[in-house]
Amino acid sequence: MSDWLIYGIGFLAQALFSGRLLVQWILSEKSKRVITPSLFWKLSLLASFLLFVYGYLRDDFAIMLGQSLTYFIYIRNLHLQGEWQKSPKWFQLFLLAFPIFIVVYAYNNGEYDLDQLFNNENIPLWLLLLGVFSQLLFTLRFVYQWLYSEKTKTSQLPVGFWRMSVVGASLILTYAIFREDPVLFVGHIAGLIIYVRNIFIWKKQRQFEN
Repeated sequence: MSDWLIYGIGFLAQALFSGRLLVQWILSEKSKRVITPSLFWKLSLLASFLLFVYGYLRDDFAIMLGQSLTYFIYIRNLHLQGEWQKSPKWFQLFLLAFPIFIVVYAYNNGEYDLDQLFNNENIPLWLLLLGVFSQLLFTLRFVYQWLYSEKTKTSQLPVGFWRMSVVGASLILTYAIFREDPVLFVGHIAGLIIYVRNIFIWKKQRQFEN
């Protein structure tokens, strides 16, 4: 597949990720409090779908791991907001099965090799470990958000989510620089600004409430 097409998929995914943050940020600025619209999760799911494909085409285990972990959390948040149930059953099944199908199918047909992912000559072991750690930390923010939302039975983005986002995005930016990956760099440099801004909005919200 053409490199231009692969990068196009990656940039489209990052554009959607940035779009979800812009929507969330603008609505939060307007409301003077941190809110989570359903469009945030819809754009997240679509972007995660595309970035998983991008990671697969780039033989980048760190990207694939990160998206595999968050993909189903996005679906759960749509479920908590009552949006997931509105989509057709065939569409739900397709989205649920896609990440599993692409891995199993490609592996059984010799296109996907775990050894190739872990021993990619373009990604030395130390860089792979940095990428995996960064993605895990960045993913844990959604695990934290998921547990928080399950506890409150509402879909929310607590301040801990934004703090973990800042640290995770900073590490992924470091990985992107060494990996020479423009898709990751552009996507996370834009997001980092919004993560920091949401922390300030939360602080102002707390001061107003107190």
